[in-house]
Amino acid sequence: MPIPVAEVDVWVFDLDNTLYSPLRSDLMPQMHLRMQEFIMAEFAVDEAEADRRRQFFYEQYGTTLRGLMEHHGMDPEAFLPYCHQLDLSEMLHDAMLDAALDALPGRKVVYTNATQAHAKAVMERLGIGRHFDGVFDIADAAYLPKPNAGPYEIFAKRFDIDPRRAAMFEDTAKNLKPAHDMGMRTIWMRNDRPAAQPESEADEHIHFIVDDLADFLAEIVAGNAAEAATST
Repeated sequence: MPIPVAEVDVWVFDLDNTLYSPLRSDLMPQMHLRMQEFIMAEFAVDEAEADRRRQFFYEQYGTTLRGLMEHHGMDPEAFLPYCHQLDLSEMLHDAMLDAALDALPGRKVVYTNATQAHAKAVMERLGIGRHFDGVFDIADAAYLPKPNAGPYEIFAKRFDIDPRRAAMFEDTAKNLKPAHDMGMRTIWMRNDRPAAQPESEADEHIHFIVDDLADFLAEIVAGNAAEAATST
């Protein structure tokens, strides 16, 4: 029984590469291309230089947007809508995740470095939007991306979350540290992106490592049902 549901009131999910598997629907190449195109047009640089800046800002500041804001005073409302104009046609209804979320008791919310509009579009394509009480996006975080700790506190207050009774799912390991420090249970979605890796799979701020979200949620529900049956 990975997580006793009686001890969790709120389930917190990152969006991209967490609520959907990059093995089935990888939106990152599209996003990177859109960012690259924006930088090329904005600063009159070639493709290689635009990609270098995109990656540099991401590594230094947590998002490319934050780096552009710090270095160039970029208006996020000019950058974000362009970068999230994505083709979601290959993203299909995830019936297994839909069923697993439906069976999981407690509130569910999304905390993402992306936008509300992008989150809602993705959840609509996956057919899971009805399960979520809300989305906390990059604008709600005053454009300070995870893992900056301050927005986690704002997020918890916004949704009236007791971190000691919450669990957070993330594909980027370092983004789980502030959640762990607040008292949340933490679940890392295993992937092979270099920037998303933990320093060690024994990192103390990662409680669980998961390969498939729907399977893990179903395991939680089944384990708790079995525990309830044996205690009656």
